[in-house]
Amino acid sequence: MHKVLVRKVVSFLAIRIFLLGLYIFPLLTDGEKRTTERQGWESAAMAAAIDDVRSGRMGYQAANTVHGVPKSTLERRVKNGNKVATGESKVLGAKQRVFSDDMENELERYILRMEELFFGLTVTDIRRLAFELAERNNIAHPFNKSVGLAGEDWASSFLRRHTRLSIRSPEATSAARARGFNRATVGEFFTLLEQIQNKHHFGPTRIFNVDETGLTTVQGKPSRIMALRGKKQVGALTSAERGQLCTVEICMSAAGQFIPPMIIFPRQCMKIELMDGTPPGCVYRCHPSGWMQSDIFTEWFQHFVTCSASSVSNPSLLILDGHATHTKNLAVIDLARQNGVVLLVLPPHCSHRMQPLDVSFMKPLSTFYSQECEKWLRSHPGRVITMFQVGAVFGAAYVRASTPEIAISGFKATGIYPVNRDVFTDCDCSQ
Repeated sequence: MHKVLVRKVVSFLAIRIFLLGLYIFPLLTDGEKRTTERQGWESAAMAAAIDDVRSGRMGYQAANTVHGVPKSTLERRVKNGNKVATGESKVLGAKQRVFSDDMENELERYILRMEELFFGLTVTDIRRLAFELAERNNIAHPFNKSVGLAGEDWASSFLRRHTRLSIRSPEATSAARARGFNRATVGEFFTLLEQIQNKHHFGPTRIFNVDETGLTTVQGKPSRIMALRGKKQVGALTSAERGQLCTVEICMSAAGQFIPPMIIFPRQCMKIELMDGTPPGCVYRCHPSGWMQSDIFTEWFQHFVTCSASSVSNPSLLILDGHATHTKNLAVIDLARQNGVVLLVLPPHCSHRMQPLDVSFMKPLSTFYSQECEKWLRSHPGRVITMFQVGAVFGAAYVRASTPEIAISGFKATGIYPVNRDVFTDCDCSQ
């Protein structure tokens, strides 16, 4: 009795395993084989059936018999009852693509362009850009709003759809790539600059450079003073040992014009007293850190467009460094396209030699700011400089530094205007 029962159980399990093998084996041996019979009809047959029903030549049952398409599916397509699939198109699954082909192709071009400009984007950067793109265009998406990122599965699918893209490791063996300021990098930048100039023919009044600098309530290096020869220690009055920092956004043109700066104060709320003595036309924002943020840079960019009168009919060139608030800011990129502003990013680790503001303006501004701090302390004994005095002190230093000669010399020394790719010698690039 027991032997008969055991044989029956073994036979039953063998049959189950055999049937399961028939189902699993094709999946393991042929990954491209369809695993469902849904939408097995031909698109051309569905299109003909829809046309026959809508024209009144056939009913649903007749079209089903003649063209071999499911009657229920045909009825939904004729009545446009499917929100996703229309006409003879085939769409399987409830999850649909977030972006259209045009939007994904535009994102692909942006990724490749950033890599050409030496600022390649990581997978996380691309996921963040995808989330911002969906949010700004009011596109329904399943992305995680709490972290502001598209999902890893979306990134994997995006890479599969765009075979020109791949995840690469930066080259570590090339000596030219290992050092920032080198002949290869400089040459590629000037090639881009020459291409832009050949296309747009920007004059000096339409070429701008923007950069940030920090201001503290304590002046930098004190001015040199007269003292007793041989004295071991010479002191100078400072506002404090450590100070608060705010950020100033400065922009100048190759013709010597200056866009009114933006000051970012390390505060939650703005107070009108902070504006006392600041340069004419200056704009102000507050952030607890006092550092530049993406949304604040977007506001500055709108300020730049207004002050420079940039438009599609009156384009301009804006040269900037690779700070994340500049290069990973979709809002700025969209505004630039809408207002005819061509953005050109400087190569990494080269701004100290190739950025006009760094070459000619920032050092005089820092010197004049320290001098104005010392002057204020001498005029107000017993007091210290706070954020409420920074605006006036900076305003006085800015007026002294923002001269046409300084701006023009910065663009000339970097070879940006007039365009001169030979401004840097081999000796400069080897330093």
